[in-house]
Amino acid sequence: MSDRFPRSWMWSEAVDMLTRAERLHRQFFEPRRGPAGPAWEPPVDIIETETKILIFAALPGVSPENVDVAIDGDLLAISGSRHLPPELATAAIHRLELPQGRFSRHVPLPPGYYNGIERTSIDGCIVITLHKAERGRG
Repeated sequence: MSDRFPRSWMWSEAVDMLTRAERLHRQFFEPRRGPAGPAWEPPVDIIETETKILIFAALPGVSPENVDVAIDGDLLAISGSRHLPPELATAAIHRLELPQGRFSRHVPLPPGYYNGIERTSIDGCIVITLHKAERGRG
């Protein structure tokens, strides 16, 4: 009987972790009401190197040119819209899990000064690059 307990405990722990992961996934894609109406928040990763900050925003199907990016104090504001291509307007949709419509996300930035914002697209993510600047050179 004692050899079953670890398996039972591990299974219960795994189910709890999956439940928490699903809840977190729903939270990121749950519509929020912002100043411009309802919006969803894309998940982001923030990575700092010696010379820059890289922000990866999961925005499959969104062109970097259609993403507005601005530094607002110590926050980075990311916003835009994700819509189905017009040629799919008459298509039969069997499942639609990727969020559509307006998105908006404000993420805190590491302390520092930045002198440029670049946007590129890599593997379904918009990569926002902020180049670090020395104080006073900004």
